[in-house]
Amino acid sequence: MLGVNRSSLYYRPAGESEENLRLMRRIDEQYMRTPFYGARRMKIALEEQGYAVNRKRVARLMKVMGIEAVYPKPKLSQPGEGHKIYPYLLEGVPIERVNQVWSTDITYIRMAGGFVYLVAVMDWYSRYVLSWALSLTLELEFCLEALKAALRHGRPEIFNSDQGSQFTSERFTGELERRGIAVSMDGRGRCLDNIFIERLWRSLKYEEVYLHDYRRVPEAGQGIGGWFRFYNQERPHQSLGYQTPAVIWRGRR
Repeated sequence: MLGVNRSSLYYRPAGESEENLRLMRRIDEQYMRTPFYGARRMKIALEEQGYAVNRKRVARLMKVMGIEAVYPKPKLSQPGEGHKIYPYLLEGVPIERVNQVWSTDITYIRMAGGFVYLVAVMDWYSRYVLSWALSLTLELEFCLEALKAALRHGRPEIFNSDQGSQFTSERFTGELERRGIAVSMDGRGRCLDNIFIERLWRSLKYEEVYLHDYRRVPEAGQGIGGWFRFYNQERPHQSLGYQTPAVIWRGRR
């Protein structure tokens, strides 16, 4: 009900020192402001904030968090060996209706004593968040759970994702292809290919995650779930004529 993966109920703090977790919090915040920073620039930014840290350590923590400085695009996983990569189908395509294009992505969510990962599925036209789930690991299962939950709302013409191993998995793409849904994948380092969900992560973190120190996964689930309800039902979007995603989603189907 909270969108929390079952494994999260057995949460234990991630295996990083308190100092590293503090650094990861600062890296996450800096990345939201300057997503083009690599480990070298991130190191300098951290030093300016009073953290003495070497570049190799910063690079390792960024890898754990799944972020890289190839435009504002988290790279939380690599394509799995033998996984099929699909072309990007949305170049120059006008987004004109609900259920034309859905997309998904994963982001890092900090907690007081560790971190979890969040996946969400969004309708591009309405910006409506169809489903989401939390997990302790970058496993396939929580992405599949979010996909199946989203498909209970309808069926898109095109489904877009990055080239992470979760989304190139035959189990994931098979769920789409069995329903006659065209599969589209971002080009490498192409931040604008999935820009709507990138903006969603930025809003979520500044308006909810950074304002709270979640201590348990269910607490994070309640906070994030509450924010998604606010985002869908109450938060007007300038790009939607100051209407909410729910109004557009329900009115144009």
